[in-house]
Amino acid sequence: MVGKVLVVEDNELNLKLFCDLLEVHGHDTRAVRDGRDALAAAREFAPDMIVMDIQLPHVSGLEIIAAMQAEPALARIPIMAVTAYATPQDEERVRAAGAAAYVSKPISVMRFIDAIEALAAGSPPA
Repeated sequence: MVGKVLVVEDNELNLKLFCDLLEVHGHDTRAVRDGRDALAAAREFAPDMIVMDIQLPHVSGLEIIAAMQAEPALARIPIMAVTAYATPQDEERVRAAGAAAYVSKPISVMRFIDAIEALAAGSPPA
């Protein structure tokens, strides 16, 4: 399923990798390097899903997810968290904040794409 994906990631290499992977699989992407711009970008771009780094400078991905969950127009958008935080407790915390999917860094390309495709299809990733 083709869809619009907002990618919030401060690391240039990861940002390029995520956008390239998504575009190869037919998704239209918008890149946001500074988490402080994520809410405005989400409102303007109206993505079908969001890939959110959790460890960002200035504002954490968890704070951004909480802010998005508080806005009815954004709360419906599924969010896939991508983070170096890789313990089961970290995943629990990220999902409790409102992320529909969770992929730990360094990413497995197949796991990343499988999670994106599951979200695009409207089903929770395995």
